[in-house]
Amino acid sequence: MGWSLSHLQHPNPKLVDSALLAAGKALHLANAFESKCKFVLRIAKLDSYCEMRPDATLPDAIASLSRDKLLAPTIAELKLFPPVSAKEVIALEKAREARNFIAHEGALFGSIWNARERSVLEHLTKLRAAVAELAHGDDVVSRWVYEIEEKEVPSKQLLANYAELVDAWIFGDKPA
Repeated sequence: MGWSLSHLQHPNPKLVDSALLAAGKALHLANAFESKCKFVLRIAKLDSYCEMRPDATLPDAIASLSRDKLLAPTIAELKLFPPVSAKEVIALEKAREARNFIAHEGALFGSIWNARERSVLEHLTKLRAAVAELAHGDDVVSRWVYEIEEKEVPSKQLLANYAELVDAWIFGDKPA
């Protein structure tokens, strides 16, 4: 069948609904991650611009910012800033790849009306792995946002179990 929807009822609609809900929540996290990366890059560029030009006006500083980029070039630029560690770069790159999977394939487990339970469950396993990678990168950039907004470094205990919180929120159960 060429259509995405059908008048037929899936034999396990709760499974399909929970898979689509998980994919939607994962997409929300992916969008938030991308937005936070762009925010951090803009702040870092503003800081760098103002540091190099102490007499710059606010309009000049804002005008110096480039327009929004795709996630890969944003992360590539973030990597150039000195406080970013090699470990953080790896987490961001893995999160970017996970974000791409979630954005492009997160809800793509087959036809809604005849998807086999096994294929949905296999896809959810892939989605859960991508969410875990995304959560680690999101934790890195979220800590930077916290530091920018609160003007202090977050404690190591602050959301120390972030990946587990994300997994439970998206999948509604304990991590696999």
